[in-house]
Amino acid sequence: MIPRRSQRAFEGERGSSGGNRSADIRGNYDERLNHILEAATGLIARDGYEKASMRAVAKEAGVSLAGLYHYFDSKERMLFLIQFRTFTSLVNGLREKLHGVEDPVEQLRLLVRCHVGYFAANMAALKVCSHELDSLSGAAYEEARRLRREYYALAHGIVEKVCVAHASENALDRHVATMSLFGMLNWLYRWYDPKRGRSPSWVANQLAEQFIHGLLGTAETTTR
Repeated sequence: MIPRRSQRAFEGERGSSGGNRSADIRGNYDERLNHILEAATGLIARDGYEKASMRAVAKEAGVSLAGLYHYFDSKERMLFLIQFRTFTSLVNGLREKLHGVEDPVEQLRLLVRCHVGYFAANMAALKVCSHELDSLSGAAYEEARRLRREYYALAHGIVEKVCVAHASENALDRHVATMSLFGMLNWLYRWYDPKRGRSPSWVANQLAEQFIHGLLGTAETTTR
């Protein structure tokens, strides 16, 4: 999902040195792009999307405004790529972890561990993705929303399987339960500091067990 304009930014640097030179350029481009996105994510998380101007992002990233426009033609494009990368990583990471795991309760634990683990390392992205979806518009909004729905569908499917497998007779609405899970997970940035508090795996395990006990209405599950 790299802007074509950005891809052309280094065409003039490609000399006659062949493939190695092109690989170096590609590597340098990716490093710079990642650096700018990291700076933009931190700035938007701190100041909000409306206040995070292109000039402010350039200053935060330590690049010129003209240099920034080589990578992004708009602030919205930056926000979209932050959302795109985040939810693509979450979906792909969860699918990989779930491969070969049949027990729905263990699948639920893995979901929580993956979510907490990812955002413990990317807390600013959690805040941005939690607050700024509606700052996107048009095709960017629809694509970001599609990715979020894909992630939701994975989680909802797991919650449904847990309830069915354990013959839960309660009247819990599966959608409400799934959204409650995300509400718990996405509030982490407000109180959790992985550098000072418990480890991400410890926090994830407790959150998972609390949710499982509440979902099933029983204390029969065991902490792992």
